[in-house]
Amino acid sequence: MLERKFTSFLEHFLVTEPDKILLVNGARQIGKSYLIRYVGQKMFLHFVEINLKEDAEGDKVFADVHTTDDLYMRLSNYSSGSLGDKTDTLVFLDEIQSYPHLMTMLKFLNQEARYRFIASGSQLGVALSQTPSVPLGSVTIVQMFPLDFEEFLWATGIGKEWIENIKACFVGEKELDENTHNILLKRFRYFLLVGGMPEAVNHFLADRNMLRVRQTHRDIHNLYRIDASQYDEEHKLKIRKIYDLVPSNLENKKKRMVYKNIEGKKGKTFSDYADEFEYLTNSGVALEVSAVSNPHFPLVESDQKRLVKLYLNDVGLLTNFLYGLNVNAVLQDIRSVNLGTVYESVVAQELAAHGFKLHYYDNKKKGEVDFLVDDHDKLEVLPIEVKSGKDYTQHSALTNFLATPDYGISRAIVFSNERKVYEKKGVTYLPIYYCMFINDNNSGGDVLLPELESV
Repeated sequence: MLERKFTSFLEHFLVTEPDKILLVNGARQIGKSYLIRYVGQKMFLHFVEINLKEDAEGDKVFADVHTTDDLYMRLSNYSSGSLGDKTDTLVFLDEIQSYPHLMTMLKFLNQEARYRFIASGSQLGVALSQTPSVPLGSVTIVQMFPLDFEEFLWATGIGKEWIENIKACFVGEKELDENTHNILLKRFRYFLLVGGMPEAVNHFLADRNMLRVRQTHRDIHNLYRIDASQYDEEHKLKIRKIYDLVPSNLENKKKRMVYKNIEGKKGKTFSDYADEFEYLTNSGVALEVSAVSNPHFPLVESDQKRLVKLYLNDVGLLTNFLYGLNVNAVLQDIRSVNLGTVYESVVAQELAAHGFKLHYYDNKKKGEVDFLVDDHDKLEVLPIEVKSGKDYTQHSALTNFLATPDYGISRAIVFSNERKVYEKKGVTYLPIYYCMFINDNNSGGDVLLPELESV
């Protein structure tokens, strides 16, 4: 079994949040159901799992459930044995978006507290945006992603203690020794090829057979294309076209979505495809990076939706599309192969998995910077540039960005293949594998305010 950070989160939530229902959103094939099943069976005497998508396509046992009593009755018929109570029974409603009426019922199920409930869905983000009565206050909504690079390291035999030592070097802005650097850089390149889809990782671990890994990538890619076309008849062709354009757009200099290419019509803008973009990002199959031309903390106040980049949710899907079985394109330094798109994609994947909302800097006079994220510790914007070649110190747009006093930016990061860690003119140069340690501390643990003064 692959060790996932989400496992610990689930266990912690089920212990510390007894009066909440957890909704887990995320794309298909990232391991949501497997982890919920594993934790549920381990922590509860009675565990009931119902795949509502399969039910909707089959017997429709839960299609006409309109009261909590109806649901309890069908649960008792559905389960193989008697159920207990809230202390020992967990009901897992998988693919709950298939029955929107059950989503609105979660509030009442939570109030009655007969059992513990957890729900997930591969189209949950889409359903939530379309559900008029989301049971706020009764549920906690979380996003799950494919394996990140640190989890991939665990899977390939890199111990947590060793990673903690590496993290200490990152925090202290120190470089690693040559041998450790080479080990991590090789593992990182493997991650570019394999990605973080659990089935692909398991095939890689089993026999290093990239033929099986790539077949998994193709299957998932085709599954996403099918999913992206079956829920909305009116927009299905546009959704599929946008998804198919992602890899080729990333190979362009600007990397942003060119709206006229979606349907071959001039004059199209983001607003013409807002629903389709929302579908792809809410379903978790694509990562959206929106433009900011005048950045200030927090970035959401400067967000511009008209210029959008899309990245695939998993770097393995991208390298399959770009290079297929030619693994040397990634593993070896081939001069004719520019891995810039791949490196940007994996950093986008890491940042998203670590809690960041993604933006990039776009200014006609100053140029573009790959990523901007909110630094909640310093209450300012942190620019991040990603370089795959040896010219990693050449970044005119980033230099211009830092030289703009109005932005109030005190530091920036450049990731590259280079081992050395140093700071020059406000830019900290880091090896690319250090991206696994960039986390949004604003999404972390408890923060306690000082005690109130007595009056």
